[in-house]
Amino acid sequence: MSAEQITIPLLQQMKRDGRKSIGVVAWDFPTTRFADLAGLDFVSIGDSVGANLWGHDNPLQVTLDEILVCCKAVRRATSRMVVSCDMPYGPVQEGLSSAMKAAVRIVKEGGADMIKVDAAANHPEIIKEMAQAGIPVFAQFGLTPQTALKYGIPYSAQNSAAAVAMSEAAEKLVEEARMLEACGAVALDFTNSGPVAGKAVTEAVKIPCIGGFGGGPWLDGRVRLAQTVLGIGEKWIGSKTDTYFNTAQGTIDAFKALAEDCRAGKQIKG
Repeated sequence: MSAEQITIPLLQQMKRDGRKSIGVVAWDFPTTRFADLAGLDFVSIGDSVGANLWGHDNPLQVTLDEILVCCKAVRRATSRMVVSCDMPYGPVQEGLSSAMKAAVRIVKEGGADMIKVDAAANHPEIIKEMAQAGIPVFAQFGLTPQTALKYGIPYSAQNSAAAVAMSEAAEKLVEEARMLEACGAVALDFTNSGPVAGKAVTEAVKIPCIGGFGGGPWLDGRVRLAQTVLGIGEKWIGSKTDTYFNTAQGTIDAFKALAEDCRAGKQIKG
């Protein structure tokens, strides 16, 4: 276990020192505790909670009040890691005043250390206003369903052409990254970076460039969905895909064993 207190300035120093930062997307107390005990550097409360935990059709259905519940739980679980919380869809799209009110709630009520703003390059005035108010911004940019059209790229999360498309847009992405840094962003979340654009952007800015889906060793750090690391979800049942653990199959096996013990009149374990 790492006892090192992680702060945003330390994450930035890690970039300068060539040390990789690593975090997970988590939404609950126990998962965050495990990440803390494992010595990870940061935890990100993503709006992915809607689809992955609550059965929503897409992350746009997650509300500010809902994500605040998750943020508070995660904050209670760690005082060591940096806590990032997503700004849910809505406040930014409604304008500067709405975005600022939501940001204050996420920091004040939720206890977040920084706020992740999706498609941040489309909202430089909001990033600048938040930074000037002393609210650290984890600025997301790159290829997402919302930004694909901006680059004239047909988006497909499973398409290996995404990395090629991003390499072709590398110059534009470097410009956006520098602009976000100038606006006051403390870190970048580069989605579907690819080795060409990812390396170019990482070298072009002084703030950490971190990636989740479509990221790689060319970035300053990585963030992975905790459920993916742990193999939680129906897609992992019977899956041969390489992961760090297969909780899904193990859980089913445990429930089957429980049922068998009950039906056989055995004493229940634990």
